[in-house]
Amino acid sequence: MPDVQLRRMIYSVEEIFHEGGPPPETPLRRASALAIVANPFAGRYEPDIQWFMEPLKPLGLTMARKLVELLGGADQVQGYGKGAIVGTDGELEHGALWHAPGGYAMRELLHDSKAIVPSTKKVGGPGTRLDVPITHINASYVRSHFDAMEVGTPDAPRAGEMALALVMSTGARVHDRAGGLAAKDIKGEDGLR
Repeated sequence: MPDVQLRRMIYSVEEIFHEGGPPPETPLRRASALAIVANPFAGRYEPDIQWFMEPLKPLGLTMARKLVELLGGADQVQGYGKGAIVGTDGELEHGALWHAPGGYAMRELLHDSKAIVPSTKKVGGPGTRLDVPITHINASYVRSHFDAMEVGTPDAPRAGEMALALVMSTGARVHDRAGGLAAKDIKGEDGLR
């Protein structure tokens, strides 16, 4: 079982002060981590791929810890998401291997968060961009936290690589007013409401 071959790590932080309306008291912050790794299955169909999730777990934890640090601590994080871009010698299913290592890493660090971590994935070449969905960490139906952060880099993923992403945010969209379940009304029993 080979280790994860990491080529690059890219971290990004956004501060959103307004979207055309009045500035909030505290700007919304979103942060992303993007790991460029070798795809051990590139160029061939491999029936047994699940084993690769285990070596990805430490990478997920490293990325999640850095995002928590960039956003000022776990108590600041209210939203999260994950995604993968698989290089053109791979297949979409290779990106699905990131679901458990990426999702559980964030949930572990965010005080037993309840909501499923939303996800997206695609196959693409260098420069491909990915909109990573974000939802509230404890209740997926909190509409104010439905958001996304774009990730990508000009030189990845190469054909035999994958770009694995984690994203966190500190709150709702800056001018949220679409209604629905409010964060203050979360019961947190099932990860939905």
